[in-house]
Amino acid sequence: MRFKLTPQNTSFYGQFATLATHIRDAAHLLQATVEGPPGEWQSAARRLKELEHQGDEATHAILSAVNSSFITPFDRDDIYRLAARLDDCLDHIEASVEIMVLYRVGELPAAVAEQARVLTQMADLTLEAMPGLEKMHNLREFWIAVNSLENDADRNYRQMIAALFDGDRDAVDIIKFKELFDELEAAADSFETVANTVESIAAKES
Repeated sequence: MRFKLTPQNTSFYGQFATLATHIRDAAHLLQATVEGPPGEWQSAARRLKELEHQGDEATHAILSAVNSSFITPFDRDDIYRLAARLDDCLDHIEASVEIMVLYRVGELPAAVAEQARVLTQMADLTLEAMPGLEKMHNLREFWIAVNSLENDADRNYRQMIAALFDGDRDAVDIIKFKELFDELEAAADSFETVANTVESIAAKES
């Protein structure tokens, strides 16, 4: 670990945790939504939109802190990149429920709930990892676990797509569900990108 003798703005660690908390809350709400009745989807979509706005505010706070700080705890570009990748996770989660509401997708396959549970685990791990950024400790288990979960999400996605085209489902329904499945997969990919970004930062700072 490099020694840093100059005072730094350490508020970034709390700001990353704040952003990750919004993501965790959104993932848990997504899981509750897909496991709950369709009658509650609209209210969940409104709450997720609020969380997405809060996430945007947290992201902007991080970027503003970078721009106003003479010295940052690690590379400025990495701070920008990590904030943007975290924000992507929240955007994809919010978009998933928005698709469910706007497209009126109907009864969800059981695999959607399983995909949401994977995203919840990824979000929990991401929030737990944020305090480790300060000293770059105990982060290896984080990116290994998230990459393993992303593999689970990939397998689940392929199974959902295979089931979607296996039968006489209406073409319009196929389009609706395919977009939902793609959005959930994009959320999982975003969490993996966050984990890979953290791994890259830790390698630079070690």
